[in-house]
Amino acid sequence: MRRIALLLEWDGRGFMGWQRQAHGPSVQAALETAVREVTGETVTCQAAGRTDAGVHATAMVAHVDLEHPIPPFRLSEALNARLRAARAAVAVLRAADAPPGFHARFSCTGRTYAYRIVMRRAPLTLEAGRAWRVPRLLDVGAMREGALQLIGRHDFTTFRSVHCQATSPVRTLDRLDIAANGERLIILASARSFLHHQVRSMVGALVLVGLGRWTPARVGEALARRDRAALVLNAPAEGLYFIGATYAEPVEGFYTSTAMAASTL
Repeated sequence: MRRIALLLEWDGRGFMGWQRQAHGPSVQAALETAVREVTGETVTCQAAGRTDAGVHATAMVAHVDLEHPIPPFRLSEALNARLRAARAAVAVLRAADAPPGFHARFSCTGRTYAYRIVMRRAPLTLEAGRAWRVPRLLDVGAMREGALQLIGRHDFTTFRSVHCQATSPVRTLDRLDIAANGERLIILASARSFLHHQVRSMVGALVLVGLGRWTPARVGEALARRDRAALVLNAPAEGLYFIGATYAEPVEGFYTSTAMAASTL
């Protein structure tokens, strides 16, 4: 049995998320179907993250275990052909033999998401479904002050979905940066792991700060309340991208810099 690591990109608009669902299409199901058509093997693909419906990915790491002797490059080419034929908006960017003991999810030591915001009154055309349009300029300085309230190890109950199944709401947020370029913002969030809707909830709070409806200090006050009711805005899924997974032993040829992945947004 061989373990093949895959680097994936997808447009989340047509999927219910990564994880296989009974009530709609998923990235996992599309990939597993393509693997079966190429190799004849029924497999379960594992990924570094479980994205929600509508969330995109530029550099998701996954793996699949195969008996088939197909070389990794030929596997990636064959999978892409099958995915195109199925009109599934998923691409295999890289495929490689995984290091010994590698697991796409459990070996992952860090995950990075990017959230894209476009600040303009006009509707989005080319970027519709791929960014959150906010119809006025945001106060980026105030948003950065608010973001500082969330860095570190905290109980993020306020910033997780009521449907979150994690056993503990405590997480360590390593990074929450905001980069502005004209009418566009990118918010980068990094942590070992995230709660369900945590990134979208944090972005929602920061946008409230940027709009002047919250002070930066109120972000910390909402965090301290440990109450989902303290949060009044959850950012939509369409602006969120999974852009990087880190490992103690990286897969050769895969992206090692989230800056590289972010530059494609």
